[in-house]
Amino acid sequence: MTESQRTAIVVGVGAEQGLGAALARRFAAEGYRVVVSGRTEAKLAQVVRAITDRGGRAEFFVADASVEADVIALFDQAVAGDPAALDLVVFNVGNNARHDFRTMPAEFFEQTWRVATFAGFLVGREAARRLTPQGRGTILFTGATASLRGKPPFTAFAAAKAGLRSLAQSLAREFGPLGIHVAHVVIDGGIDGERLNTSAPQRKLQQGVDGLLNIDAIADAYWNLHRQHPSAWTQELDLRPFKESF
Repeated sequence: MTESQRTAIVVGVGAEQGLGAALARRFAAEGYRVVVSGRTEAKLAQVVRAITDRGGRAEFFVADASVEADVIALFDQAVAGDPAALDLVVFNVGNNARHDFRTMPAEFFEQTWRVATFAGFLVGREAARRLTPQGRGTILFTGATASLRGKPPFTAFAAAKAGLRSLAQSLAREFGPLGIHVAHVVIDGGIDGERLNTSAPQRKLQQGVDGLLNIDAIADAYWNLHRQHPSAWTQELDLRPFKESF
């Protein structure tokens, strides 16, 4: 099968100037048919239009990644007619919300876990189910600084992201020997995308040139992970601006 016949699924796509959209553009530029998924139809349609206007192949599927039926339906549609075409799955869902621990409602903690961890389980499970019979493919999970260490007021987010990281490690150990490359990417720093530039525009000015992670540069790193030779697979990769302390 040539790469032009293969399919990539990106779960967690929002604004056109966001990481999910950048990943979709990168994979489409390599000849992949890309299925993008998120909760906002208008944003997904814009991402797909930008790709198809450049001659790429893309389609969208509106889904809540924390709802099992939605995730199963997404994968069913993505592989309909050619299950063997699926080659790359990215879980890029995030909900970096802050809250004082003493006043944190139980529902807030649970919802943060559902979005960042439970949804990762659902997407990872469906990806593993579809890729294992082929004995090849890649599953990538987007992590954060919080994946490695907890810090207030991001207690719920840190717990959820640490859970996602452990999930990725477990899947890598289980499915790596079966030919499936599973990797976790720690995004250690602010992303130069619509979300941050809208909510905290002063941060870009404070960080200066290349002080935030460029979305296209991140997308290059994801693509390089997917293209690694199986004799030298990376399980975890951390990415940060050269100005970021760690």
